[in-house]
This record gives sequence, structure tokens and C-alpha cells, in this order.
Amino acid sequence: MTTGSQDDRDDPTTSAPAGGPRGARPAALWLLIVLLTAEFLLLATVSAFLLVELVTVRPASYPSAVALLVLSLVATAWLGAVVLGTVRGRAWIRGAAVTWQVLQGAIGVGSLRGQFAEPAIGWALLVPAVLVVVLLLTPRVVAATSVRDEQPRA
Repeated sequence: MTTGSQDDRDDPTTSAPAGGPRGARPAALWLLIVLLTAEFLLLATVSAFLLVELVTVRPASYPSAVALLVLSLVATAWLGAVVLGTVRGRAWIRGAAVTWQVLQGAIGVGSLRGQFAEPAIGWALLVPAVLVVVLLLTPRVVAATSVRDEQPRA
């Protein structure tokens, strides 16, 4: 028995995630969504803090402060797109999320050593980065994030 037209079955926005009926998602995917959302919210908070600091405090270098704020805002937008893509089960998010985790891990490693080392910050960045990469590579998450964007029709 058919529940929809051929177009409905070919439409990636109406397909059910792998592993169950529409809306059923593996627990690993939910954990991934929670971790990415937490990272997004923390980065958005950092961006807001940098904006307030730029407006209220005279920086040593305005161009550097503006550049740091712009980079932070771009990264926040990027991570927000990754979170939305993850919720929608898009395949492209895996590469984008791994890239973000590598950058976050590099900052975490840098926070563990050196003159201005902050081990608590380093571990707080490294642990979720490793966990997200592991979750992204689990078969259930890969299956649940396999929706490809629709190809243009000829």
C-alpha cells in the first residue's frame, strides 16, 4: 500500500530519518544536537560580550577588536547553520561540524599550555569536541544525517 505520491517519496524534506518512523531520532543524534546547540549558545554569548566590550571599552587596537568581533560573528552564524542542518538531518553538516571541532580542539590544546594556560578552559573545549566527532562518526548518526539537498530539476 502506497502512502504518498512518487514525488513525496523522492522529496528529502518529507523522508523519515533512518531507524524509525518520521520524527524518531537516535539518542546519539539528540546528544549531538544538544552539544552543538550548547556550543552555538556559548559562541553567541562570546560574540555578544565582544560587541559590548567594543562599544564600552577602548581597545588597544580598534582594527583588531573589530576583526575579532567579525570572525566571532561569522563563526556563530556558521555554527548556527550547522545546528539547523543537524536538526534537519542534512548530510553536509558532518564535514562542517568536524571542521568546527578541529578548530575548537586547537584552541583547547592551546589553552592547556603556554604562558597564559587555562587548563579548565582547555578541557572544557577539548572534551565536547572529541565527543561530537565520535558522535558524528557513529553509524546511527550518519544514517540520520544523510538527507541530501534536492537537486534542481531539468
